[in-house]
Amino acid sequence: MLVIPGQLGVDNCDRTLSRRSLLSVGGSTMLGVTLGNVLAGEARAKEGNAGGLGFGKAKNVILVYLQGGPSHLDLWDPKTDVPDNVRSVFKPIDTKLPGVNFTEVLPKLATVNDKFTMIRSMSYTPIGLFNHTAAIYQLHTGYTADKVSPSGQLEPPSPADFPTLGSNIIRQKPPEAAMLPFVMLPRPLQESNVIGKGGTGGFLGRAYDPYMLFPSGDDMDMNKLDRINVDDLKLRDEISSSRLERRARLRDTINAGMPTLDKAVSKTAINEYYGKALGLVLSGKARDAFDLTKESSEMRDLYGRNTFGQSCLLARRLIEAGTRFVEVIWPKVANSDNHSWDVHVGLSGRMKNQNSPMLDGGLSALISDLDQRGMLAETLVVALGEFGRSPIRGVSTSGNSNSDDGRDHWPYCYTAVVAGAGIKRAYVHGKSDKTGSAPTENPVHPIQLVATVYHCMGIPPNTIQYNHLNQPRELVQAEHVEGILA
Repeated sequence: MLVIPGQLGVDNCDRTLSRRSLLSVGGSTMLGVTLGNVLAGEARAKEGNAGGLGFGKAKNVILVYLQGGPSHLDLWDPKTDVPDNVRSVFKPIDTKLPGVNFTEVLPKLATVNDKFTMIRSMSYTPIGLFNHTAAIYQLHTGYTADKVSPSGQLEPPSPADFPTLGSNIIRQKPPEAAMLPFVMLPRPLQESNVIGKGGTGGFLGRAYDPYMLFPSGDDMDMNKLDRINVDDLKLRDEISSSRLERRARLRDTINAGMPTLDKAVSKTAINEYYGKALGLVLSGKARDAFDLTKESSEMRDLYGRNTFGQSCLLARRLIEAGTRFVEVIWPKVANSDNHSWDVHVGLSGRMKNQNSPMLDGGLSALISDLDQRGMLAETLVVALGEFGRSPIRGVSTSGNSNSDDGRDHWPYCYTAVVAGAGIKRAYVHGKSDKTGSAPTENPVHPIQLVATVYHCMGIPPNTIQYNHLNQPRELVQAEHVEGILA
């Protein structure tokens, strides 16, 4: 039997099936009933009426999610004529754009910011305390969470949750190639013991969950992507591809003798999707895409020999192979130490020596590599965290304690990077005030950025889908950000 490993879950139609069962093939005809049906389900996309700048220019999305909340003041929106407890400990440096400064910890991104838009006016007012999990849920689903405790923690993921962005996209825009449609790596969304909230198919069902590629090893293991076992994505020795193909022909023969069934499934093009599913298994395309050893040593070095850098490289390989949506999650739990962005303490050492060099190398290489390959013209890259950090170091804004060398959570003003299909190049959208506390021009709510991703993918943000209670729900209740589109 061939097994594509996956997390336990349930399918929309049979809520007793696990994802492992749903994606198991070889010893039975499960493939024809499940993975084929998943692909068929993805064809229920609705054609919407929309248009304008950027609409439909993107075919694929890479979401680089910097969970933990990066400090905009210490990365790409430094302030100079401000008090010492506001000013970054890092020196400002010039970039490709005159008058636009980054800090010294982003020298590589400073040489490629002529290829992307930077939104310096991301801003929202949270409901209650602004801790990570509620913000993670909002950014990924476009909706605020129903149940938030005083600490900002949420209940675990639920089948009633709103779908994550990637799940909605692969439902509305199924991939054209026989390839895993949505891949999330290299670790789950997480704050404390709340794992995966905002990162599932939610009420769409487990068929639209991402394929979760979470290699073994803790968050400080920088070589975990070297241990991806691509053998898990191939036929086992006891079953040959010809044997599986014979079973496929047998299934077609049976279906040919059942005109009633043929009529019932004719609108779903079930044979087309069964064929795509079978092609995924037999072609080895997914297995090859996951194999980083096929890249040159020079390319792997360019991205950075660490979990984040190699995840960005793998994202490019997956998009190249036909995956529609890849989410690269910052490889450290949101509220933690070491290379986490949650810098309540130890900001200067952590950002100089750990997280910023990884971000600088991985994101700059991803954008440049996609551009050189001609892939950036049809791939949308979005990089941001769930919020920024407080303008004044050492103060408490979220109930957490902070050292003089630390900044607390700050959703009122922060920065996002957007590049690729439908997006302006060499552009800065919005402006923060003198201390980076609030936008003074063109504020952008995170759900507007979610709406912009849908827009660039050719999906009207107000498209209606139905939840688990058969209630109509818009993909997101927001308009796209017109000013960043080209």
